[in-house]
Amino acid sequence: MDFDLSEEQRMLKESVERLLEDRYSFEQRKTYTKAADGWSRELWQQYADVGLLGVPFSTDHGGFGGGPVETMIVMEAFGKALIIEPYFATVILFGGALRIAGSDAQKTALLPKVAEGKLLGAFAHSERNSRYDLADVQTTAKKDGAGWVLDGEKTVVVHGDCADKLVVSARVSGGQRDKDGIALFIIDAKAPGVTRKAYPTQDSLRAADITLKGVKVAASDQLGEPGKGHAIVERVAQSAIQALSAEAVGGMQQMLDITVDYLKTRHQFGVPIGSFQALQHRAVDMLVATEQARSMAMYAAMMVDDGDETERSKAINAVKVHIGKSGRYVGQQSIQLHGGIGMTLEYKVGHYFIRSTMIEILFGDTDHHLAALAKAGGLIAPGTTA
Repeated sequence: MDFDLSEEQRMLKESVERLLEDRYSFEQRKTYTKAADGWSRELWQQYADVGLLGVPFSTDHGGFGGGPVETMIVMEAFGKALIIEPYFATVILFGGALRIAGSDAQKTALLPKVAEGKLLGAFAHSERNSRYDLADVQTTAKKDGAGWVLDGEKTVVVHGDCADKLVVSARVSGGQRDKDGIALFIIDAKAPGVTRKAYPTQDSLRAADITLKGVKVAASDQLGEPGKGHAIVERVAQSAIQALSAEAVGGMQQMLDITVDYLKTRHQFGVPIGSFQALQHRAVDMLVATEQARSMAMYAAMMVDDGDETERSKAINAVKVHIGKSGRYVGQQSIQLHGGIGMTLEYKVGHYFIRSTMIEILFGDTDHHLAALAKAGGLIAPGTTA
């Protein structure tokens, strides 16, 4: 199998890395966090100008026409730079829901605006008691003529504080944890009945708790078939995990590079501590974990659009397990090898570890996905030769 990037993919990789190298030093990132939105609107427009906001969307809808590999390239670069702009919320989650389940009219109306940087979106699905169960939805949607009325609460909506539009899940029938009976709707974030409580997250991003009281939604703003939304949510979550795995690899690579550089420059007993064999072994173990994670991120890019639902789910479960374990190991080693400075907010390696920890728990932590993979019989069936 050829793992080399095409010429177009290499150009994309070079352009995003060049942009971030020029505009996203650690000190610049600190400045961006102090902006009114907690991130840079100016830089967001630059992402749009070079085509990054349209990477996964069809050219028919103003996009780049890319796929999972192009998403992997962009997200790995963003992981290295530790970006705080709402790319994941707007392009991967909100845009992903539209890409997967939107009608042609919905895609035509909204995706070009996302690609141009004129529309921010968020995916409002998680609820207070749902934890990692994608079917656990208590928010209700009741018929109101041809449309619907939504009532309920959503929690920790990533960048839900600045979103212009929201994709919201709600239950039209069934019990709280039934897979059948879930619907998705596109709503205006400033519609009557929508209130948002914004706050920063530990990784310097933003989130919001969103309350819906009597929010009216037109029939044309249904996303997919009412009652069949669980399958869409699963596909969005799988696409999110694929993107997060690439971001995590970018962060791991940076933690490794920063740590190795520190081992070369920090002196103890008159010599660089990198000359101590025990520390060299730990750095090698970090390298191995990072490269294994990179392989799994590539595997996620290959499998996220696979037509076999069972194999796709098992693959994404396996990716999340390995990314979680590798990210935790590389992060812990980088902190320990730095000593006390690694724990300070003034030094960047700790920020990478914080983001890595947040990535591990988004859309199910390591234990959750390991249990799901075990229940499905493992990635490779017993008695099967790999």
